[in-house]
Amino acid sequence: MVRFGWTLHGDGRNPAPGQVVRPGERLTWGRTVGLGAQHVVAMFGATFVAPVLMGLDPNLAVMVSGVATVFFLLATGGRIPSYLGSSLSFVGVAAVIRAQGGDSATLTGALLVVGAVLAACGAVVHTLGARVIHAVLPPVVTGAVVMLIGFNLAPVAAGTYWPQDQWTALLTMSFTALALVVLRGFWSRIAIFLGLLFGYAVSWLFDRIFGRIHSANGAGEVTDHWRLDLSGVGQADWIGLPTLHGPSFSASAILVALPVVVALIAENAGHVKAVGEMTGDPLDDRLGVAIMADGAATVMSTAVGGPATTTYAENIGVMAATRVYSTAAYWCAAGFAILFGLCPKFGAVVAAIPGGVLGGITVVLYGMIGLLGAQIWIHNRVDLTNPLHLVPVAAGVIIGIGGVSLTFTDTFELSGIALGTLIVVIGYHALRLMAPPHLKASTSTTPE
Repeated sequence: MVRFGWTLHGDGRNPAPGQVVRPGERLTWGRTVGLGAQHVVAMFGATFVAPVLMGLDPNLAVMVSGVATVFFLLATGGRIPSYLGSSLSFVGVAAVIRAQGGDSATLTGALLVVGAVLAACGAVVHTLGARVIHAVLPPVVTGAVVMLIGFNLAPVAAGTYWPQDQWTALLTMSFTALALVVLRGFWSRIAIFLGLLFGYAVSWLFDRIFGRIHSANGAGEVTDHWRLDLSGVGQADWIGLPTLHGPSFSASAILVALPVVVALIAENAGHVKAVGEMTGDPLDDRLGVAIMADGAATVMSTAVGGPATTTYAENIGVMAATRVYSTAAYWCAAGFAILFGLCPKFGAVVAAIPGGVLGGITVVLYGMIGLLGAQIWIHNRVDLTNPLHLVPVAAGVIIGIGGVSLTFTDTFELSGIALGTLIVVIGYHALRLMAPPHLKASTSTTPE
């Protein structure tokens, strides 16, 4: 396939019933650009919510997501249509690093190292084959790690965002839940984004009806303030570069972030498998390349102050709904994202998201991330009555969610996500070596 050449599918207008537009094909350019815009809307909510929750520049995150997508399409030779947006897997990591006194440079430095490790893991997978993932990270392990990453965020939602405006948070949560359940097709896939818009409207209305609110602001100070403060929007320029900064490296921050590699490998494997099944093109031979490309894209993003990137299930869902898998649409989406990133006024609007709105959104979002771990177990029929599965998972999840710490020296300790992941991974493989044959026989090794 020529990377910049696409064959016109049929008349380029209306694919026949049951037919799909393959990655190397496209519709008319007008329709392709429209599909690209739809992919932007699908990725938009999570791509700018993630950096906001991590304290990073959302303008930069959107712009580098476009650059990362272009890089990914080139690296995979146009065979894997995917959008690379901001990874939500690091939100808990960001909270822990900032609680330890780390700044944005420390955070992006830790994420850069994770990206480099992910790229190295991709190289190993490409060399040894996908079986290495199944052996080291079986579903029982990946499900537990994803679960503890999501549920570790509960104190952030409950202690930081929700108290800023509990009633707006409750209404936003209720609307978002309703949108996720009731809406169908494309609209259900942007339910988080719709929840944010609803929260904006409620905050504006409450300011007009009740006046200022007396509560904690984003800095944690209890003051009288407007729920929705758009003063920064009027002062922002229409065109300009986002704020860039270089990374700094801290061993403790890196140790907190490294366990997320497990979740990213599982996430990439699942997405590549899903795309391969939808397009009818087996992609096991490109799994290692896809993981390498994602890791390299994360290094590129974090090197200038952006968040880590990952392939987006939201956009895979758009492809499933439209049956259009053309990579040309992703090139258009990447172009739109880069243009959005060059508009500081857009970034100011994002930065003005009220805390109560984030409270309602994060309660749903963080819980969904955690329950993805349970979904991995269910899909792969993991038997949690088997002590070989139950014991390391039970210990690791409680340690990860509860913030249990293990102190080695005055300057070094493991806790939370990092310690929980180590307990799950090392505990599972160590117990498996000593377990009787009948327990090993029921162990699932099917990848998710």
